[in-house]
Amino acid sequence: MRLLRQFLLRISGRLHRLLAGAPVAPMSAVETQIAWLRERGLRVGKNLNLQREVIIDDNHCWHIEIGDDVTIAPRVYILAHDASTKIHLGFTRVAPVKIGSRVFIGAHAIILPGTTIGDDCIIGAGSVVSRDIPAGMIAAGNPAKVIGSVAGFLERRRNELAASPQFGPDFTAENALTEEKKHLMRQRMNGGSGYVV
Repeated sequence: MRLLRQFLLRISGRLHRLLAGAPVAPMSAVETQIAWLRERGLRVGKNLNLQREVIIDDNHCWHIEIGDDVTIAPRVYILAHDASTKIHLGFTRVAPVKIGSRVFIGAHAIILPGTTIGDDCIIGAGSVVSRDIPAGMIAAGNPAKVIGSVAGFLERRRNELAASPQFGPDFTAENALTEEKKHLMRQRMNGGSGYVV
């Protein structure tokens, strides 16, 4: 009920600003999806970066908890139920999913019921998380296995960053990247990697 009240207050505030003639940005599809899932029981911290086509188990979302400052890349599935038992046992298995704070989940990953991903983790693209991942670890694969620490990974990337070309926000598609800047970016990277703000 509290979440529904918060959602209604946010909507009524937007309506009030609209009726008063103040500019109101429309809710994005992602904001609408998160608000709807919260209304159904999803527990989400602050600063969730939910990218396009993410599927969060809407039929059992009250079993899912997501911490603060989490990025979930495109086409990730987060499931809190397993219907494979239904045909044989007559029941669908449900289990909680907990995703800690400051977690990055790569594109096309699948998070299965009954799993916990600790704080400060990175889950590789295409991974299937079928068991708990301890805090501060990188996990990848099918099934996902711990392949190293986030601290070690970031140290390697810091060294690479120091030796690589760096680009500002004007080198992103969101900021109308020009063909000239695309060419300059490829030229400076010279077949290697670079870093964008």
